Parts: sequence; C-alpha cells; structure tokens
Amino acid sequence: MRLYEVTVTTAADGSATAYAPSSGRARGLLESIQYEKVDFADGVDFTITDEETGESLWTDTNINASEIVRPRAPTHDQGGVAKLYASGGTAVGERIGIVSRIKIAIAQGGNVKSGTFRFIVS
Repeated sequence: MRLYEVTVTTAADGSATAYAPSSGRARGLLESIQYEKVDFADGVDFTITDEETGESLWTDTNINASEIVRPRAPTHDQGGVAKLYASGGTAVGERIGIVSRIKIAIAQGGNVKSGTFRFIVS
C-alpha cells in the first residue's frame, strides 16, 4: 500500500486546487480517502477526481468535520449492463483504478485555511 498525503491551503476567496502526488503519478486501486479538517471553514466543499480521466473519486459539500470514505465505482458486464446484487439490485461496487495524479478542488474553504487529504492506494 502507498500513502499520498497533501495539505491544501486556500486563497483569500476560499478556493484551492492541489494534486496528490505533487509530481509523478499515483498507480493502483484507491482503498480510501481520509480528510482531516485543520482549519477549513465550516461548510467547505470539495471535488476529488482523477486528473487524467476526470473520473469522480469523491464529491462532498458543506463539510464540518474530518471524514474517511472508501469510494467504489459501479461495475458492468462485457455488454455494458450494470452488475447488480440479486434481482432487485443494488449496484456492485469495485475499487477505482488510478494511473494519474489525484486532483483536489476546494470551494468555500475560508480565507487562507487548510485541510489535509490522505489517499491510500494498493
């Protein structure tokens, strides 16, 4: 497993963009994202994506506390049909493959405030 950690600091308007890793690429399956609130304003919004593909890894709004998530993507068969649990069906999720940097976009974070993101990749 590899850990990619980045502390993001906002501009005066409360926005910021950062990348993990800061150079090179993250490679593997995304196991979890850990957000540690340092002093971002309450109500911070963030969008975390694969920089190259734009695939959403985690989007959340109005966050007031630290969080840990384990994002999963829905899976499909070879015909593009969604795989479902049982007949009524909840989507089958799988870890998300990463082969580029992870992009973190912050909004409403407050004037020169920060938070830390940790990405666990296997």
